[in-house]
Amino acid sequence: MASSTADIRNGMCIQFNHDLFQIIEFLHVKPGKGAAFVRTKMRSLTTGRVLEHTFPSGAKLDDVRIENRNYQYLYNDAEGYHFMNMDDYNQIALQKELINAPQFLKEGMDVTILFHADEERPLSCELPTTVALKITYSEPGIKGNTATNATKPATLETGAEVRVPLFIEEGETIVVETATGAYRERSKG
Repeated sequence: MASSTADIRNGMCIQFNHDLFQIIEFLHVKPGKGAAFVRTKMRSLTTGRVLEHTFPSGAKLDDVRIENRNYQYLYNDAEGYHFMNMDDYNQIALQKELINAPQFLKEGMDVTILFHADEERPLSCELPTTVALKITYSEPGIKGNTATNATKPATLETGAEVRVPLFIEEGETIVVETATGAYRERSKG
């Protein structure tokens, strides 16, 4: 399928330089002199690398039809990370490289898997923006240490390690941002 720069939108997937890219950001620029162009930020669906590229206005793009499908994480083993389709109960296994934050995956978690619709091939797996996970190990906070923004390491139930404020204790459930691995707040649930 062919589109032009006028059709660019966030989330759109295109074939570019023998790779698949998803548009993260774009900006149409019309300078006072010279031709208009579109400045884009794209993430490779195979490597995860972010690339900035400028397309001349009206340039043809080779877009790819993609579908987001809801899956549930089951477990991982030597074959990869196993997920079940929530609509037809079919299972697939993905390699770690296709998952945006595998260290935060918890059994039973709902995720979105992006598929190349024409080839029926999984491209990437996105966890929710934030996840609530229990702390399995953390040093106790030191009384009187009230330094602003002081943090300590904490190990989560998935085995991932994050930095948390000193007042957070072992056994508590916290909300973590999957994109950055940053502590957001105590879980209200």
